[in-house]
Amino acid sequence: MDVDPEGRTSLAATAERAPAPWRRVLPWLSVGLAFAVVALVVAWALAPGLFTAQDPYTGVPADKLAPPSAAHWFGTDPTGRDLFTRVVYGARYSLLGGTVAVGVGLVAGTALGVIAGSIGGFLDELLMRVVDVLLSIPGLLLSLSVIILLGFGTTNAAIAVGVTSVAAFARLSRSEVVRVRRTEYVEAAFGSGGRWWSVLLRHVLPNSLTAVLALAALQFGTAVLAISTLGFLGYGAPPPTPEWGLLISEGRSHLATSWWLTTLPGLVVVVVVLSANRISGWISERREGAR
Repeated sequence: MDVDPEGRTSLAATAERAPAPWRRVLPWLSVGLAFAVVALVVAWALAPGLFTAQDPYTGVPADKLAPPSAAHWFGTDPTGRDLFTRVVYGARYSLLGGTVAVGVGLVAGTALGVIAGSIGGFLDELLMRVVDVLLSIPGLLLSLSVIILLGFGTTNAAIAVGVTSVAAFARLSRSEVVRVRRTEYVEAAFGSGGRWWSVLLRHVLPNSLTAVLALAALQFGTAVLAISTLGFLGYGAPPPTPEWGLLISEGRSHLATSWWLTTLPGLVVVVVVLSANRISGWISERREGAR
């Protein structure tokens, strides 16, 4: 039997190198938990009435600032409104805003990147310089500038956040298009008489969008966090809308005595963002494994 330099048999060395069962299962558990969290929050947004029977806008004054309990899972706010109910109904605004933001960045950024990467030349240089300018501007500053132009509100905040992600999508999609365009099967498609648009749609785009989808999942979590930040600063939905960032902002003045008003909605935002990031990582891992 073979012996390694440290005197162990090859069988023992292989057994030691083999990952423990929990190491193989843990990544799949984390991915499954991430998908479950996102599915739950999507269900909140689509059918909030299935998870709570209380009104998110009407409170009971006698129950104001009640701590978390069996009757009120997240406690109540200064007007007696159930905080869990407001978080559930607020998922609609935060997820819709995140979806709009990702959609703006995905469509506009991918279009710019595909055009730059497939045409090349002077147009490529021009578009990439525009992207460099967008990347040089801090995201929050750019978002605030767009909101000042469009006005306040969840939709406008989402568009503003989406504008900040255009450059990232454009950079990634351009690099993927350039990489795929140089592969042998694409060159063979051109050599066999394939038209530019036909080769682009049939070969280049399907093989270059996987990385863009992974970035979209990552940007969704980032967009939810950014929209919550804008809502916290007062640039999002107006009161009494139960938007997550606004809920966190409203609880600041009671943080010393009623910690749940800020802490629990903040934890929901953190869990959703981490779940979206884990899904993005899983998509990237699958993409790398498929290569």
